[in-house]
Amino acid sequence: MVELFGRKYSAEDLMQMTSTIDQIAGARLSEYSDGRARGMRTADIWTGSGFRFSVYLDRGMDIGPAEYQGKPLAWLHPGLGTPSLYEPLGFGFLKTFGGGLLTLCGMTHFGRPEQEGIESFGLHGRISHIPAQNVHITKEWHGEVYTIILEGEVRQATLFGENFLLKRKISTEIGAKRLIIEDTVKNEGYREFSHMMLYHCNFGFPVVSPSTVLMIDDLDVKPRDSDASVGIKEYSQFGPAIPGYKEQVFFHTPKADADGMALVRLFNPDINFGAYMRYRTAELPAFTQWKMTGSGEYLCGLEPCTNHEGDRDSLRNSGKMKMLVPGEEIHYYVEIGVIESAE
Repeated sequence: MVELFGRKYSAEDLMQMTSTIDQIAGARLSEYSDGRARGMRTADIWTGSGFRFSVYLDRGMDIGPAEYQGKPLAWLHPGLGTPSLYEPLGFGFLKTFGGGLLTLCGMTHFGRPEQEGIESFGLHGRISHIPAQNVHITKEWHGEVYTIILEGEVRQATLFGENFLLKRKISTEIGAKRLIIEDTVKNEGYREFSHMMLYHCNFGFPVVSPSTVLMIDDLDVKPRDSDASVGIKEYSQFGPAIPGYKEQVFFHTPKADADGMALVRLFNPDINFGAYMRYRTAELPAFTQWKMTGSGEYLCGLEPCTNHEGDRDSLRNSGKMKMLVPGEEIHYYVEIGVIESAE
């Protein structure tokens, strides 16, 4: 049975009362026709519960706007642009970032820009500016469950460098208020290469507000730098927007449950609304919190990752830099959903 609109329906009920399930839940491909994002392909997905989101197919299959019953989940920025506008060096990433519910960072580097030999690594890597290929949508009943699945591939390859293939599967179902991301990264080249992944999930108003609380069961939490040290006691709280606020970044080590999953939540008690992330810690043992409550730049980034940010030499020397040998692959699982009550 499917729960929709305050009551339960069988699959047969819904099929008899509609000509197409797209009337309730589905997915369609579309394309931006104006502005900086003109020509960018997207997939728009809705579940019938009021949960809707868009996937940027030409931006590494990142997830852009998302909402639940009219309330936004994601923080958005007007800088969103096509891959053709991407400036890969230095902090050029910020000129086309655009926010959204998920921006993938990696696959060979994330964090601040660095130079290593002849190679320049820009802020947060290149993966989120590479168009997907072999994109397809599957919508079908499995017994009483109607599933909506978007799949595609994103290849990051450089002559004499890495040849990584990301296979992404984004799934949800009719009546759901969550989505699941399952990623497989494979080294299809013949060189061992560094591998870093950070799931940059950007939550904005009203999920993040002066009353919002971050709930995370930590083994440890540390400030990234002196700016974050000032706010370490208030890392889980937000407060009013402040002109000129300096970002604060905190490095967490969340506890995993018996299934190896960590749970992180943001909840706004003023409107009984929030969001959660649940992810597998075996592949993503570190977690970064980006607290940014500046005027006009008000959000919280929740970011499960392969390692805490650091310079490449330090990560390598400490054994914290993951290396993928030829033919090796690694699987990731991240779930994002809605919280509707304090319970």
